[in-house]
Amino acid sequence: MKQPSSLDEETVRHQFDRKCKLALKGELVDYTRHIDYLSKHEVILSELSERELESLSVIDEYDSEYFDFQALGYDIRLKDMLLAEALNALTERKRDVIMLSYFQGLSDADIARKLNLDRSTVNEHRKRSLELLKQMMEERSNDNENKKKK
Repeated sequence: MKQPSSLDEETVRHQFDRKCKLALKGELVDYTRHIDYLSKHEVILSELSERELESLSVIDEYDSEYFDFQALGYDIRLKDMLLAEALNALTERKRDVIMLSYFQGLSDADIARKLNLDRSTVNEHRKRSLELLKQMMEERSNDNENKKKK
């Protein structure tokens, strides 16, 4: 038979073990609740769509990155240097026709009225301008590629 003092120590030890187990179960419940909360309210960045990621970022833009043009009172800004250089190489009338047509969305008839030209003349200017732009941009991009290779 055990002595009364050792019986009390064993009882105390069992009570302590029980309290520790209850505390650990409580911590597990708290941790599980916390993880559930995080899964409902937080998203891993790698799981976001490209569109959602773009909405979270900001890209600084500076005036020096743009090329400003005017066509019959319309202010037009371009960011593409290659296109801006090609447009600068066109005559003013051809540049105006391209700008008004593609950047302001005006019809050939509207452009013709604003420039005091025939509609067919505007159409011809636009076609020729596009051919020139294509040719100039291809040449410049080929030149840039050749420079990079060297």
